[in-house]
Amino acid sequence: MILRLEQKEPNLSGDIKITGSKSESNRLLLLQALFGNFKIKNLSNSNDSEVMQKALASKEKTVDIHHAGTAMRFLTAYFAAFEGRETILTGSSRMQERPIKLLVDALRDLGADITYLKNEGFAPLLIKGKKLEKNKVSLAANVSSQYISALMMVGASMPNGLEIELLGQITSVPYIEMTRSLLTQLGIESSFEGQLIKIAPARKITVSEMTVESDWSSASYFYSLAALCDTAKLKISSYKENSLQGDSVLAALYTKLGVKTTFLENAVLLEKEDKPKPQRVEFDLANSPDIAQTIAVTCYGIGVACDLTGLHTLKIKETDRLEALKAELSKLGAHISVTDKSLHLEGSTNFQSDIAIKTYQDHRMAMAFAPFALRAPILFEDAEVVNKSYPDFWNDFEALGFKIKEV
Repeated sequence: MILRLEQKEPNLSGDIKITGSKSESNRLLLLQALFGNFKIKNLSNSNDSEVMQKALASKEKTVDIHHAGTAMRFLTAYFAAFEGRETILTGSSRMQERPIKLLVDALRDLGADITYLKNEGFAPLLIKGKKLEKNKVSLAANVSSQYISALMMVGASMPNGLEIELLGQITSVPYIEMTRSLLTQLGIESSFEGQLIKIAPARKITVSEMTVESDWSSASYFYSLAALCDTAKLKISSYKENSLQGDSVLAALYTKLGVKTTFLENAVLLEKEDKPKPQRVEFDLANSPDIAQTIAVTCYGIGVACDLTGLHTLKIKETDRLEALKAELSKLGAHISVTDKSLHLEGSTNFQSDIAIKTYQDHRMAMAFAPFALRAPILFEDAEVVNKSYPDFWNDFEALGFKIKEV
């Protein structure tokens, strides 16, 4: 499906309700499968969370998680520790190109029985579940925090708990802390000091209900809208100031791009500030790489140069997001360069109209570029890709007055 998006009204206002964080939801779904005894409120309605639910409920030998990277990492650890169960864990063609070797090696060190069915280091995996009794493991910490979170959660179900030694620079620390916080809320003890994480074996879980905060990554697109507007008054919910999510750094970063954030009860109010734009901004996004695409498009749309660093994990996402950003922003007229871990954009307002953005089976490519419709009409190939994390995305933009039509 190809959609054309247009917005001639530079002044936006409205209330948007965003469902639960995909990151929190998928962690809680795994913890619920491991320990049970609690309900989850405000669960994400994303495809990824639906896939996670179906996979955890499946009794079939083959479990296909399609494009869901979080599910692949979390379920690899879950099925490895599921004593007596044999599972083939597979995914889409792109998922079979995304590396899983570091996690598999760590699980094998703990005694797991995992075999690659096609290419070494990649899904599909044949996993023969075993009781994992070793309680110490080490792995490189600079590739994906999801590997670490997967081990932390499954470690709590192991008889002796788990000690994880992290080697090298640690990526996306807020997501590790999110996992720790959820474990703590369930009464599971843990510590994270220096390069060592310790997870105690879980005792009886007494919590009856857990509520998922709305997704800050999804909020980023409304921050971008506010920055690109002449005036904006956008209320988005449900959010809290002391968030577990790393992407909540949006509130601080976007002050430099002209957006004021006011925290209300269970919501945030975004307003465009009347102040001079910076010529250039520099952001280290090592702890929040999922908002890099949104920030790059925002900066181009408001004519601000940017240097974004800490992006080394973007090459193994749904697509190589750095190269994808370079290709699609260049089509719009941007002067942009990328390395394997950074993006550099020059300030420009030479915008091209009615350019078709290729989405690369990546939900964030579609959503990050959508606010650019405030600058020029824009088209999106495979627009339904947003269902991966935010199925209501196009409806919410339409509610704000964007003209959307299928072409």
